[in-house]
Amino acid sequence: MALLPQILPSPRLAAAAASPNSAFRPAPRLHSSAPGRRGRGARLATAASASGSGSSPSSPESYQPAESDDGLVELPLFPLPLVLFPDATHALHIFEFRYRIMMHTVLQTDLRFGVVFAGSGAGGAADVGCVGEVVKHERLADDRFFLICKGQERFRVARVVRTKPYLVAAVQWLEDRPPAETPAPGDDAEALATDVEALMRDVIRIANRLNGKPEKDVGDLRRGLFPTPFSFYVGNTFEGAPREQQALLELEDTAARLRRERDTLRNTLNYLTAASAVKDAFPSSPSSG
Repeated sequence: MALLPQILPSPRLAAAAASPNSAFRPAPRLHSSAPGRRGRGARLATAASASGSGSSPSSPESYQPAESDDGLVELPLFPLPLVLFPDATHALHIFEFRYRIMMHTVLQTDLRFGVVFAGSGAGGAADVGCVGEVVKHERLADDRFFLICKGQERFRVARVVRTKPYLVAAVQWLEDRPPAETPAPGDDAEALATDVEALMRDVIRIANRLNGKPEKDVGDLRRGLFPTPFSFYVGNTFEGAPREQQALLELEDTAARLRRERDTLRNTLNYLTAASAVKDAFPSSPSSG
C-alpha cells in the first residue's frame, strides 16, 4: 500500500492500453553507465506451467527467454504508464490482443516479463525497466486477464529483437554499484536511509492532519530493510509522479537514490507544513462547502 496517497495520488489498477510498438527513447542518464553484467544464468527462471490458464486460441509461438552469445537475455516487454520497482506489486488488466498473446506465452513459460515506463508524451518507452513476475492471475471468458505481478530485477534494453506481435528485447541486468570512495560521515547509505525514514514519518503525520485523519503512530517504515531495497520501497510510494519514479529506478547508486528521495520528501514536508499553517490560520467555517 502506498504511504503517501494524499500527496501523490494515482490509480492502483493499470489498464493495459495501447502503447508504442518499437523505438525506445534513450532515458536521461543521471550517472555514468556501467558495463552490463555477464555470466548470469541463461534463463530468468525455470519454466513453470500456470494452472488454470487454459490454452491460447491463437496458439502463440513458444518463447523461452535465453541468453545470447553477448550475455544479453531476451525478454518480452510490456510498456505501461507506470513504474515497477523491485519487490513492489501491481495489479494489471490485460485486454489488448497483442498483450493477451504475450500473457498466454508468459504463463506457459517462466511467468516473467519486462515492465517499461511509457508516458503520454512522445518518445516511446524508457530503456530501463523492471522484471515483473506473475504471482496471481485470473483468465476471463473473453480471454482478458486480471493479474498481479511482483517486481524482480532491473534491466536496461540493449536492442529490440522483434516488435510483432509484441515487443521482445535483449536486456542486460542492472545492480547498484558500491561507492567508489568512503562516504563522508552522515552521507553513507545507512545514515541516508535513517533520514529518509524520519522524513516519511513527518510527511505522513502532517498529511494525515491536513486530511482530517487522527494522528497515530506510523510504525516501523523501514521494516528491517537494507538501504537498497528500502530505497526502492520509498520510490514506490511516490505515486502520481512516474517520471520521478523512473529517474529513481535508473540510478545505480543507492546513496544517490536516497539523497534524491530525501530532497523530494523535504520539499513535500515544507509544502505540507505551509499548508497546515494556512489551514490553522484560516479554518473553514462550518457552513462552507
